[in-house]
Amino acid sequence: KASPKVGAFVGEQVSLKCSFKSSSPITESLTVDWTYRPLTGGQMETVFHYQSIPYPTTVGKFKDRISWVGNVAKGDASIAIQSPVMSDNGTFICSVKNPPDVYHNIPQTTLIVTERGLSLQLTSAVLLSILVFLPSVIVVVLLLVRMGRKLGVLKEKKKTGCKKSSIEVSDEPEHMETDNCLGKLRDWCLNCV
Repeated sequence: KASPKVGAFVGEQVSLKCSFKSSSPITESLTVDWTYRPLTGGQMETVFHYQSIPYPTTVGKFKDRISWVGNVAKGDASIAIQSPVMSDNGTFICSVKNPPDVYHNIPQTTLIVTERGLSLQLTSAVLLSILVFLPSVIVVVLLLVRMGRKLGVLKEKKKTGCKKSSIEVSDEPEHMETDNCLGKLRDWCLNCV
């Protein structure tokens, strides 16, 4: 048995699963063969052979990229492909023979390799930024602006030499200096509101 269709992303290892059952005990004569045919058609090529030990292909496009991940004792004849590329798209055929068992089903798996979209990787980060970081930055900027204005008014108040607070009432005629301070304080309060 094998999955009829397997999806993979460019550069990310993919496993091609293949499982089997045999009415005969598993011996050293058991063989596993994986063959490949491109989606565009063309010649079938053997890309992996197993008999007691794995024999990955030493030629062709899959050279040094296929590894054995199966375990025949558990009925597993799976392989993995490292760094798949779009041109790896095609049909993989898993063939397991365990003589003298004569019944033989040959499952096929179609591999479809695609590019992983950046939008899928960034969606969570962008959403988190919009919902958390952006409002936080806006609040911090507003607080800094407000503090800056407040400090600016206090500095100007010290420069002009005002000694009376804005709520003090005096019988004395108001000096030009005090009017200047109150006017600035009033303007500052109106800006805050």
